[in-house]
Amino acid sequence: MDHTEITRHFTRSDGTFLFARWGRPIVPIVFGVEDQTLSVIKGAFEAVVALTGHKMAETDPELGANCMVFFFREWEELLAVPDLDRLIPDLGSLVERLVAAGANQYRAFRFDKDGTIKAAFVFLRMDREMSEQPAETLALTQVVQVMLAWSDQAFSTRSPLALAGDATILRPEIAGLIRAAYDPVLPGAARDASHALRLFARMERAQ
Repeated sequence: MDHTEITRHFTRSDGTFLFARWGRPIVPIVFGVEDQTLSVIKGAFEAVVALTGHKMAETDPELGANCMVFFFREWEELLAVPDLDRLIPDLGSLVERLVAAGANQYRAFRFDKDGTIKAAFVFLRMDREMSEQPAETLALTQVVQVMLAWSDQAFSTRSPLALAGDATILRPEIAGLIRAAYDPVLPGAARDASHALRLFARMERAQ
């Protein structure tokens, strides 16, 4: 992965560059799944966070939980979630857009004053496509996509995962990029595309 491809992973469809990683320990909470699936998702968080050298915690002093993952069948179910409209502005109109688009997933981030990720909200509508994915694949895919503020096009044509025998793993170049992104020498947020060169240098050094 060269610096041009790294740049693409953080350049949005409107042409702006935005890089951000978590600046506080991640405290995930999952709604709408059975205990067996919950343990799979927790394991995915633990594995990816260990890769980065970042931390998880039992609670966030300001938010309680700062990474919320919702599983459901229809988008309209979100309108009945207490206080969700306080966390997601214009929730009603957002649901209408997602229904109209036939979307099966949506992610939203909140940022601290220094630009690092403060909170993430993951919404997964379990349509046929989602339901056919193994729980491990679904969990790992979603955790990867909340570890950084990726471009909305980052994984539109290629999954961040790969098969290694019977196991589903992170593609090595994506694992390397995530690890480099959490290098404490680098800033936790950047809006200049030159940051991709710094990420590339960290990846090269690690090889």
